[in-house]
Amino acid sequence: MAAEDLPSDFDIVILGTGLAESVVAAACSRVGQRVLHLDRRSYYAADWASFTFNGLLTWIQEQNEEPKPEEVKDWSSLMEEGEELIHLSNSDPASITNVQVFNYTSEEEDDTQSADASNTTEEEKTADEDAVKGSSETESADSKEEEEAGAGEEQPAQTEGEEPEAEQPLPSSPSNQSGPARKKVSYAQLVKEGRRFNIDLVSKLLFSRGSLVDLLIKSNVSRYAEFKNVTRILTYRHDNIEQVPCSRADVFASRQLSVVEKRKLMRFLTSCMEETEEQTAYNGRPYLAFLRDQQLGESLQHFLLHSIAMVTEDTPAEEGLASTRHFLRCLGRYGNTPFLFPVYGLGEIPQCFCRMSAVFGGIYCLRHSVHCLIVDKDTNRCKAVIDSRGQRISCSHVVVENSYLDADRKQMAPPPRYLSRAVLITDSSVLPSDSDQQISVVTVPPAAAGGPAVKMVELCSSSMTCIPGTHLVHLTCQSVGSAHEDLSPLVTRMFRTTESQSEDQRPSVLWCLFFNMADGSTLEVEGHQLPSNVYVCCGPDGGLGHEHAVKQAESIFQKILPEEEFCPPAPNPEDIIYDGESSGAVDQDLQKESSGPDQNQENQNQENQRDEPEE
Repeated sequence: MAAEDLPSDFDIVILGTGLAESVVAAACSRVGQRVLHLDRRSYYAADWASFTFNGLLTWIQEQNEEPKPEEVKDWSSLMEEGEELIHLSNSDPASITNVQVFNYTSEEEDDTQSADASNTTEEEKTADEDAVKGSSETESADSKEEEEAGAGEEQPAQTEGEEPEAEQPLPSSPSNQSGPARKKVSYAQLVKEGRRFNIDLVSKLLFSRGSLVDLLIKSNVSRYAEFKNVTRILTYRHDNIEQVPCSRADVFASRQLSVVEKRKLMRFLTSCMEETEEQTAYNGRPYLAFLRDQQLGESLQHFLLHSIAMVTEDTPAEEGLASTRHFLRCLGRYGNTPFLFPVYGLGEIPQCFCRMSAVFGGIYCLRHSVHCLIVDKDTNRCKAVIDSRGQRISCSHVVVENSYLDADRKQMAPPPRYLSRAVLITDSSVLPSDSDQQISVVTVPPAAAGGPAVKMVELCSSSMTCIPGTHLVHLTCQSVGSAHEDLSPLVTRMFRTTESQSEDQRPSVLWCLFFNMADGSTLEVEGHQLPSNVYVCCGPDGGLGHEHAVKQAESIFQKILPEEEFCPPAPNPEDIIYDGESSGAVDQDLQKESSGPDQNQENQNQENQRDEPEE
């Protein structure tokens, strides 16, 4: 929508299209609020975005550019007596740092010309990035509107054919797999088929009984997207990848566990579902101590601690047990694992909520921002905003992404934390199996005591995030140093790169990206020097699920509209009565009711006679 066409009065103005902001926009539009949703970027979802490969190259280039100095304009002519201005930041802060790119694709190609991109670093790839910049796509949703049109499912899961066969146990290490010959993929091919990639900036999964799935179902937003089951839970142990048996079928089909271990594991999982006095006696003590006292072997302790509870050795027992119960409650709702993943990537979820907001009247503008808030001095409430075109827009509430605040107004919970991220395009799975369409989550325990655990999500081409013949791997951990320093040792151990010393059957890395991202859970949303009706959202946190963002959105909504229901179910399209059609439809229904059953039967007989073909 063109800026000059914007109305001058809204109930709520929202800046930023991250997940929390998009959920707030959908919830407010659904209950009849007039919402204006703006983002200064050219794409939806902010740090939650998904990019095509070419779009990601453009994003990388933007991160390496020096920020332009902000021009302060005089907006006094738009102010009235008793008002003051609060200036907002017009450029993205350094929420993304330490961006490094490595390309390991071979120059040898069969059908395409060489891209001359072997072993290049970030600086050496500038020419290639410039070449594809003109054709880069930053909005993944536009290229697949027709495909998503038929994906409206009431429940957010497509489970057919997704579970692995429990009767055929998988090997414990990829090193002994001969496998089919791997097709060589060149850098030129990655660029040529770049639109078929959907690469997430943040790596998360949906717990099948988590708050986001419940919200998607309740609000009917699930019909705008399609989901796949995560098919395998894996762990990295003794330099091998092993599959973790987590469901009853997996436990009894597993050849990694003895009969005694299977019985112990099932007995323990059953006892965990209800809180007991024995469990509460361990409150404040490490979860690992509780597992040891249950007479569980080392293998079972490893599986339960790192892959089911997904906690560290020093995590308190009550927290570890709560995580274990949550994992177990999510099993079996949509498949053999507790997790779902959205087809086309996580960037789809914010866009789905934006779509719902637009259906109920929300107005959207990308590449459009707000420069100032106009505040009433007497009430300390924001009464209007001034957008990037100099238009004054009145509003009752403002929701802003944290990056729009100036540094002097931000409240940071000390010490600030960052996430280390790595995105890899590989030529095969870390654990080959009979099916090459596996979506796996891998837990890598800390290399040293007190170090960060690494969460790995491996995606196949059926998730519509990479091209056939490749896998997309996401690595995430809490930052200790730069992302490259934190994650490159693990990449070298688990994958084959130019730094690898031996030739084996490990997956080869074709291309990889390292960067650090600010941890949204360390940013305070309260206590800012802001008007009382201005609410702050922060970016993605380091958790595997989406609970932090959903709670944040619901909290903001309740502050704005405490009497309204949060994201009530949207009506089905066939149930909506549009203006101009309602009166005729109602009159026709009344005529049918007043005519009685005999008249209705007579009308039906006449229609049947008209439908019969003439002899």
